[in-house]
Amino acid sequence: MIAAASDVRAIAGNRFGLGLRAADPLPTDPRADLLAQFKTYEPHPDGIAALPGSAAMAQQFRDYIQAIRAAKQAGTPIDDAAIRQTLRRSYQDNYGGQARARIVSALTTATPFPERLVHFWANHFAVSADKLQTIGLAGTLEFEAIRPNVSGNFGDLLFAVERHPAMLLYLDQAQSIGPDSTIARIAARRPNARPRGLNENLGREILELHTLGVSSGYSQADVQELARALSGWSIGGFVRAPIGMEAPDGAFVFQPQWHEPGDRILLGKRYLATGEGQARAMLAALAVHPATARHLATKLARHFVADVPPPALVDRLAKTHIATNGGLMALYGVLVCGPEAWAVPTPKFKTPWDWTVSSLRAVGAATAPDLRLVGALTDLGQPIWRSGSPAGWDDIAATWAAPDALLRRVELSGRIAARIGDRIDARTLAPKILPGVLTPATAQAIARADTPQQGLALLLAAPEFLRR
Repeated sequence: MIAAASDVRAIAGNRFGLGLRAADPLPTDPRADLLAQFKTYEPHPDGIAALPGSAAMAQQFRDYIQAIRAAKQAGTPIDDAAIRQTLRRSYQDNYGGQARARIVSALTTATPFPERLVHFWANHFAVSADKLQTIGLAGTLEFEAIRPNVSGNFGDLLFAVERHPAMLLYLDQAQSIGPDSTIARIAARRPNARPRGLNENLGREILELHTLGVSSGYSQADVQELARALSGWSIGGFVRAPIGMEAPDGAFVFQPQWHEPGDRILLGKRYLATGEGQARAMLAALAVHPATARHLATKLARHFVADVPPPALVDRLAKTHIATNGGLMALYGVLVCGPEAWAVPTPKFKTPWDWTVSSLRAVGAATAPDLRLVGALTDLGQPIWRSGSPAGWDDIAATWAAPDALLRRVELSGRIAARIGDRIDARTLAPKILPGVLTPATAQAIARADTPQQGLALLLAAPEFLRR
């Protein structure tokens, strides 16, 4: 069933946005408003722009490596573990600052549709802040590669992500060396030389997760060919280049002496030996491949519409991707204009991140004063940039709607309400943040609450609020 006018306003703010706030004006044309948000979207809001970037993270790592090397060369005793722990603490501080900035941006943004899409693409191109090198880098991937490209072309977004130090380090690409490369052949001449390794992680995840998708027809040979083409893609500051080009800390660098020579064949197409340009040409072709179009269409439809994506919407999205060579705004236009996205009842169950952000927006929060909120997201099962897998977080209700997970949301609802006290009347707030979808049962339960805090807690844990 297609939503009525009031339901449409709720869907625009809650399903396409990050949750309605009491003071948010309800637009007369929600569909047009969603697309118009890109005109004023700010890719580098002040809180994010003020943070140290990937170059600073690389400099810290370079200092760590150089301190250890200098001590060893001088024959000075050194506590490697202590230095490493110092670096870890510094990176964790950076991670905390990045997480707070992400939360504040989500709470205060005037363009919640683009902001939600930033979160969608960050999950599509997931890196996890688990390794030492990536603790302070996961946020910079979102800030430096995804935010500036969220409304452009998928090929540009793909290229920016795959060259970013967070991705190169997370998937062990930064020191991938072709077995027949110049440096490998030089190293092989040394006594007791170990074979230089080609790492396939990035090539595999590009095909399986970032572009074509699982069961799309590529082979292990294709993974290997893409990995060979990617050899030599590295970054300055994080890796040591015994024979290689210097590069600024955190900057992408192509190391030609690490690159596996020769033509490559990917998905039946030959790519000439053009050095860095070989993998670049492969990525450009993968970005507009029909399988990529369908993979992205399915994920977008699943995220915005239903756990089982409507086939007609997926078809329209895939055709649009191909017709526009990956134009992202064209895809968003298909989503927003598709009747499937405006159906009621609301079918999408909020992830912990969605629910937490929408809860805080509902009560008018504009800051994240400490890291307790980051800890709360960990308790809810979705710590920021810590999915633990390149596949990112699941986007279906079955993952998040278990009884124990719901109980944790109820507990956090009570904690949020306790901090608000009696400053908010949930009876007044409920119809503003759930226009057209607030049920009489929930309205009655809130009205019968013994205290304002209890009423607010009931609202944040209500079935209508748990979905978008």
